[in-house]
Amino acid sequence: MADKILMKGNEAIAEAAIKAGCMHYFGYPITPQTEVAAYMAKRMPKIGGCFLQAESEIAAINMVYGVASTGKRVMTSSSSPGISLKSEGLSYLAGSDLPALIVNVQRGGPGLGGIQPSQADYFQATKGGGHGDFKMIVLAPSSVQEMADLTVKGFDLADKYRMPTMLLADGTMGQMMEPVSLDYEVKETVDKPWATTGTKMEREHNIVTSLFLKPDELEDLVVERYERYKVVEENEVMYEEYMMDDADICIAAFGIAARVAKNAINEARKQGIKVGLIRPITLWPFPVAPFKKAANQVKEIISVELSMGQMIEDVRLACECKVPVTLCSRTGGMIPSPEQVLEAITRANGGAK
Repeated sequence: MADKILMKGNEAIAEAAIKAGCMHYFGYPITPQTEVAAYMAKRMPKIGGCFLQAESEIAAINMVYGVASTGKRVMTSSSSPGISLKSEGLSYLAGSDLPALIVNVQRGGPGLGGIQPSQADYFQATKGGGHGDFKMIVLAPSSVQEMADLTVKGFDLADKYRMPTMLLADGTMGQMMEPVSLDYEVKETVDKPWATTGTKMEREHNIVTSLFLKPDELEDLVVERYERYKVVEENEVMYEEYMMDDADICIAAFGIAARVAKNAINEARKQGIKVGLIRPITLWPFPVAPFKKAANQVKEIISVELSMGQMIEDVRLACECKVPVTLCSRTGGMIPSPEQVLEAITRANGGAK
């Protein structure tokens, strides 16, 4: 078994990125993700990499665009309002078919909000992240180990499909400490003939751009991109099921909310209530199939979220209105307690046994 070390989630992201071959990081400090930048500031000079604290989030994402165009693995990180500032750059990355990893350690909003954890950027991440027709792969960790593992996975998926990938965590995940293994052997196997690495007079010039003034040409590119997205939806969906085999009630939750939900599920099971969990790990592509299956099995699905209810819309679409989908949530930086989730489970069960 690989040795484990105690690390903060933010630090695990940074070290895993380095293990994945990321030698370029551009960012700007904002709570609760600042440790990612701080860790990179220490590590990058020691390994011959590039760390640069940009003058703004907007500058950082455009630096990412520049390095991504050369085919190198590159990352930026921020927290909610900082990601909003990066949204134009995310659209440019997608429009230029460039791979990059973007980390969002969410905080409460809207606006500056607070510095406590949130999941209220779900819409922003899964419904585009910027202007135009595009998608990002969105990965949602629920442990420090997954913070690291999905960072590596994020780079691999970004390269495989030539598209930006987002790691969508929250303030709790970023700040909490857990044992983590970083024993990765990463081999980049994706050929990048499109990269702007200099022709050496051996090939035609590569041009990276998202500007296409002929509407029919732009339409063809967008349609081709969505064909690629279909491949992602068919092959890259990830989720976890917990005690769903005999469940009468299903909890839908991701990230820290799923951990809270598991505690409530364990207690409900002790009370004789058959309840299980479906935890999306990819928020896009969303795991439609397990929820569609659950809709034919359970009497109610409860979406547990750190928001006013955003993922609940995708759960309802997946269930095709076959069963009620209700919300159990806190917002503004608050986290639902196991007792609150248990109360929602008991209510769905028709009262305490």
